[in-house]
Amino acid sequence: MEIEIREITAPQTWALRHKVMWPNEPLSYVKIPDDEKGQHLGLFVENELTSVISLFMDPDKNVQFRKFATLKEQQGKGFGSMLLKHVMKVVKENGGNLLWCNARATATILYEREGLHQTDTSFVRKGILFVRMEKQL
Repeated sequence: MEIEIREITAPQTWALRHKVMWPNEPLSYVKIPDDEKGQHLGLFVENELTSVISLFMDPDKNVQFRKFATLKEQQGKGFGSMLLKHVMKVVKENGGNLLWCNARATATILYEREGLHQTDTSFVRKGILFVRMEKQL
């Protein structure tokens, strides 16, 4: 099985983000106002875009990852973990200090397995609980 992780454009992430994360919302809902300022990575399985993630570094070199999504039919196969491990490596190589995200509460176990921990910050969006998770690099 051929697996490749490569940089992609923000528009290349939108369809997968929409399908996985917010299928009942308009496509515009998954677009981030600063998408053009982010770094976007895609994991391809046999040349099919399977997972996406978007990275945003602030001036203090803290990196937020957003809109991390894997096709439902490919979940549970380790592709998300592969992509997240790759992100940690890239962020560290680029001088990042802290990696963080606002995770759906139902997905915190994936992030905990990769060394992120839950903080006391949380919020609800569209009835879904999100928890801030982070890891010092």
